[in-house]
Amino acid sequence: MAVAVLIMGTEYLNSRKYRRRYMETLFQSYGAASERSYKAGEMEHISMYWLKHPSEHQIDDITWNDLDMDSVYRRINVSCSAAGDEYLYYRLRTPVYDPEETAEEESLAAYFAEHEEERHMVQSVLHDLGRMGKYSIYEYLDGLETLGERSSVRYLAGDLLLLASFGVMFLSVPFGMAAMLIMLCHNIVGYYKEYKAVEPFITSFRYICRLLDGAKKMGTTKIPGIRDKQERLMACWRSMHGFIRNTWLVVFTEKGNGNPLGVLMDYLRMVFYLDLIQFNRALSAVRGHISDIDEMVTLLGQIETAIVTASYRQSLKNGYCIPAIRFEKDADRRITIEGLYHPLLEDPVENSVTAEKGILITGSNASGKSTFLRAAAICAVLAQTIHTCPAERYEAPALRIYSSMSLRDDLLSGQSYYMVEIRSIKRILEQAEQARIDGCCVLCFVDEVLRGTNTVERIAASTQILKTLSSQGVFCFAATHDLELTGLLENEFDNYHFEERIEEDDIFFPYKLSAGPACTRNAIALLKMLGYDERIVREAEALAKKFMESGNWQDTKR
Repeated sequence: MAVAVLIMGTEYLNSRKYRRRYMETLFQSYGAASERSYKAGEMEHISMYWLKHPSEHQIDDITWNDLDMDSVYRRINVSCSAAGDEYLYYRLRTPVYDPEETAEEESLAAYFAEHEEERHMVQSVLHDLGRMGKYSIYEYLDGLETLGERSSVRYLAGDLLLLASFGVMFLSVPFGMAAMLIMLCHNIVGYYKEYKAVEPFITSFRYICRLLDGAKKMGTTKIPGIRDKQERLMACWRSMHGFIRNTWLVVFTEKGNGNPLGVLMDYLRMVFYLDLIQFNRALSAVRGHISDIDEMVTLLGQIETAIVTASYRQSLKNGYCIPAIRFEKDADRRITIEGLYHPLLEDPVENSVTAEKGILITGSNASGKSTFLRAAAICAVLAQTIHTCPAERYEAPALRIYSSMSLRDDLLSGQSYYMVEIRSIKRILEQAEQARIDGCCVLCFVDEVLRGTNTVERIAASTQILKTLSSQGVFCFAATHDLELTGLLENEFDNYHFEERIEEDDIFFPYKLSAGPACTRNAIALLKMLGYDERIVREAEALAKKFMESGNWQDTKR
């Protein structure tokens, strides 16, 4: 007994020491870029809260993938709980269109930025909450119905027969030993058969217990900045605190943790069906309190997302601004972004732009067009989600944001690139029309309009599509290599360009946005720099020169 006590005491002290070191590291990591690595498929589970809370005008899959928002999420996310992971993902895909909600979230982020002691208290609670492991709590909750109605009668019968076998030993030791051995084998085999079906849900119940513990700790800690959320957390805890009584053996010590008490508990669970009996008691409680579970995840996720937002702001070496968003439908419809940069680049170049209508960007290959579009789009998304812009200044109306940029053939459905592209653009046209009806604004980004078809039809169709996307309330930022569009759309779009400098057989890109259409090209120059045959380069330059002079490819044959 003394040895067992010594071992447990040593483990307790070691766990306290480990936790203290971990918390010191956690506190010190505030304001630093996230270094967390993600397992394959983990983002799919993190997205479950978002999938369970759909709303209008969320960031759709095409836009999310165009902007590589998974990478942006990973850069921002320093959460230490599953609630924080999932709510942050939801927040980044759910722009806010309510000024009061924006003000509340901004107040919460500012509070934790200014109150270090309270932030540490919250982080400590969220660390203890932790993560589920592989799956989201919502995936487990969805699966509860597959369990059907469960009864513990046969488990209790097995327990009674096992106890009876002990009693038989007082009458006949050999017979009693044989009966006990038979019942032990019966119960252990039966346990593993049943446990396999419910084990994932036992894991989820442990997490629910931690949620309740976190709700109580968060609700009773003195943190003035979250008083309203504390009251709601305590209401959930009071509604569900009896759940812990129904699961105390299930969560007392997790299976296979190796310490003596854990091993003992494992055997007791197996031979007496302890956690299966309590599981059945807890199952009905969970089914009746799914809304409370969701409320706790939401509240704890909101609190942690505020801390993550404050940390992200401090981590931005190039600075940030809090956006000025005009929510009124009759407000000034102008977008102003100054000092804009892409938040994933190590050494980004800043640009500024003011848009009162569409923006058409031309320029040579690799000059910065696509990067600028993505930077502007990410800035707009972050402005209306975590109200933190990688820019010096951001002013705009509330926007519905869509893009059509990084498309590819859909081999599984047999759709060509062109079919994928026109479907993608069609959804933007539909959203622009809906926004016009609603009296709202759309901000869309299109990179190389209709690149999947021939030049004549591309220019003709692109002109009409972009004209449609220049209607009132629609801001279209489009990039193109087709200089013809700059003249065809000069009344509907403001022209900007990126350019390059060629010096001593080398090419330099300043990545600075300039007014007006592009007047330089670099495709043939790049061939030369990469060592293409001199004849190919020379004749390509001659063909291009003839076309620029005549405007007709037929004339280049002469």
